[in-house]
Amino acid sequence: MADLRRLRYFLTVAQERSFTRAAEQLHVAQPALSRQIRQLETELGVRLLDRTTQSVQPTEAGRVLMARGSALCEEADRLWQDVRGFAAGESGTLSFGYSASTGYETAPTLLAAFAEAHPGITTSTRLLPTPEILAGVADGTLNAGLVRCPPPTPQLVRTLVRLERQGILMAEHHPLAVGSRDPLDVSALTDETVLLHARADNPGHYDAITEIFVRAGISPRLSERQLSFDAAHMPVARGDAVSVIGESALPGLPAGLVWRPLSPVATLEVHLLTHAGHQQPPTTHLLQATSRTARTRGWLRSPS
Repeated sequence: MADLRRLRYFLTVAQERSFTRAAEQLHVAQPALSRQIRQLETELGVRLLDRTTQSVQPTEAGRVLMARGSALCEEADRLWQDVRGFAAGESGTLSFGYSASTGYETAPTLLAAFAEAHPGITTSTRLLPTPEILAGVADGTLNAGLVRCPPPTPQLVRTLVRLERQGILMAEHHPLAVGSRDPLDVSALTDETVLLHARADNPGHYDAITEIFVRAGISPRLSERQLSFDAAHMPVARGDAVSVIGESALPGLPAGLVWRPLSPVATLEVHLLTHAGHQQPPTTHLLQATSRTARTRGWLRSPS
C-alpha cells in the first residue's frame, strides 16, 4: 500500500500543477519529488499525472486520488493527533465517583472546570455511597472520588478541596426559624432531634457532626435517616427533626425550609481521593484543575 508521504507529495504537485512550485512548498529537491511520484504510480499501476514541458495535469485516476486522498490525509492527521493526545493526557477517559452531598455544587463545579480545561478527555461519572467510592478508587475501578470526611487509607491520597460551612436545616415554621436567619448557637439544639445518616454510611462524617455537639457540651437526640438520599428532606419539612447540612446545598433547597449557619463556625472537609500508586495523565489534570478551582472559589479559606 502506498504510504501517506508519497500521497501528500502527489496532492501537492496536483494542486500546484507544477513540480517546481510543489518542491519549493514541500522543501524537497525536484528530482527527488519526481522519483517519489513515479514510485507512487508504479505501486498503483496507473499514471496519475500528464506531464508536458508547459504544465502538469492530473489524469482521470489522478483526479479520483485527489478527491479522496485529501480526505484520507486529513483523517490520518486527526488520528495521529488523537493518539498522541493519550501520551499528553489530553485524550482518554476519567472515571469519577462522587457522593450525594458533594453533588449539589462541589462536584459539578469541579467537573465543569475540568471539562473546560481538557475537552478531549471523556469523564464518566457515578453517584455512589462513600464506602463504594473508597473501594472503587482503591481497586482502580474509579480514577478519583469526591467525598466528605474520608478516613485515612494507606493506598489512597486525600486532597483537601473544600472547607464547607455547616448549618441547621429546619422547617420554616420551626421555633428556631421564626424571625431570624442569623447564625444559630449550637447550644440551641440541646432539646432538638437531629437527623443523621447511619455511621456505617460514612463514619468520618458522622463523627465530625457529633463532635460539634460534644464541643458545645450538648447531647441532642439523634435520629437515623431512613433514606440514603432525600432531596425533599421530608422529616425536616414535617417538623419531626432538624439536620446539619453544608451551604453548598442551599441553591437546591425546596420551598418551606430554612438554613441557619452554626455558631461557633463549623466546617466539614471535602476531599478528592486518588490512588497512591501510578496516576494516569487525566487524573493528574483533574488534580490540577481541582487545585485551581478551590483557590479561585475560596473553598480552602475557613469561614469567619
